[in-house]
Amino acid sequence: MQLNPRSRARIRRLALASLLFLLAAPLASLADDQRSTLERALDRVLASKSLRGARVVALAEGADGRQLYAREPDRALIPASNAKVLTTLASMATFGPTHRFETLILADAPLDAEGAVQTLVLRGGGDPAVNSEDWWQIADQLHRKGLRRVRGDLVLDDSLFDRERWHPSWGRTGARAYHAPVGALSANYGAFSVMLRPASKVGQPIQVDVVPPVAHLAVVNRAKTEGARARTRLSVDRRAGGETEVVLVSGAAGAGASPVSLYRSVLDPTRYAGSVLRWQLEEQGIQIDGKVRIGEEPEAAEVLLSHKGRTLAEIVRLCMKYSNNQIAEALLKQLAVHSGERGSWVLGSAELRRVVGELGVDPEGFSLVDGSGLSYQNKATPRALVQALRAGEASFDFGPEWVASMPLANLDGTLEDRASGAAGAVRAKTGTLTRVTALSGYVRLANGERARFSILVNGYRSSDRSAMNAVDAFVTALATTPLDDSVAAYER
Repeated sequence: MQLNPRSRARIRRLALASLLFLLAAPLASLADDQRSTLERALDRVLASKSLRGARVVALAEGADGRQLYAREPDRALIPASNAKVLTTLASMATFGPTHRFETLILADAPLDAEGAVQTLVLRGGGDPAVNSEDWWQIADQLHRKGLRRVRGDLVLDDSLFDRERWHPSWGRTGARAYHAPVGALSANYGAFSVMLRPASKVGQPIQVDVVPPVAHLAVVNRAKTEGARARTRLSVDRRAGGETEVVLVSGAAGAGASPVSLYRSVLDPTRYAGSVLRWQLEEQGIQIDGKVRIGEEPEAAEVLLSHKGRTLAEIVRLCMKYSNNQIAEALLKQLAVHSGERGSWVLGSAELRRVVGELGVDPEGFSLVDGSGLSYQNKATPRALVQALRAGEASFDFGPEWVASMPLANLDGTLEDRASGAAGAVRAKTGTLTRVTALSGYVRLANGERARFSILVNGYRSSDRSAMNAVDAFVTALATTPLDDSVAAYER
């Protein structure tokens, strides 16, 4: 049978494709054989069903900088809270681990014979870690200095930072504590807690306890106690209420149900901080006749007290271990202040880029618009993050404190219940947004060597937990897979 020209061409194409397949199969097998045991193990993990359809990039390097594993390490993806690796690195390099941010208490004149002043001024120094206990200490020290009365107002000066509380790229923010606003004056990381307890009788209001119990937070309670079999469905939101905030409690819970504890962010961090200080001053017997208001300090104001907060090493530890967004954003704005400007996201980001670039991190490998990683506009490559890890680890000035700030696998922080197969062998910063998970840090390899790694996953279709489990499996394989002789070149 004679074939027409089209059929003969089709047969030739099929024959050529078969020949290429037969030639490529041994080459592919050879290439796979040349990959180390570690590389093959990590490839198998990243081929899991949990990561199907996702964009995955990764890099791991040994203590001496040799490459252990690479998967598109120069491709930039959304890093989520792995951005805090760069933010805290720049902060430690700029200020040093022993630096303390300063909060000042000033008055328009020295204390008079009755221990009174007309105006008391609270000037924020951008310390993101001042909590209720610190404000109690400030009030106690003012009492020890003889302050007994403020005849006028408590004035709040938060001018060190701009008044942009939430980054515009975050979109609509909710009341959850991780969306806390950013300001040069803050208390309790811009958040408060609410304890909700069902009453003993059906129809009675739910008992609401707000901590701290300050005047700035006014409770409106619409939640009721229902029958013992009722499903708990309680919510807490907040609304602006002029110079105060309304804490709106709604829903229901069954009589005898367990208490519910929720954390929520405030809307105005400055007035909230001022209200906490007023509460603590009054607890110390210091009377304030006027109101709490935002303003500027009077001319020739005298410093009554300088409160130096926690060391930066402690602040960075809180930020990294628990992925505290409010701390990270304040640290970014502090970078702008250090450069001689008012604290802002734009100027802070530019200063971060300059500082980490000088530490050896390629500025082309990342682009950050905020300090916490909440923005989907942030981008970073595994290589840039590993370069940051290398720079931080190598620093004599702050390296030990910075490395120790990272969560330990299966032991503490945001890794407390993760990566049990690598328990104690991984120090790393987590990152999570919708359809984004990331992990960058240090791992102790099977031969005892300390290595650096970064893995970023975007756009997975599985659940968050499944994607995180796959990332945990990646670092577990990295920590436990025996190294081939060609890979284990590092001599301890």
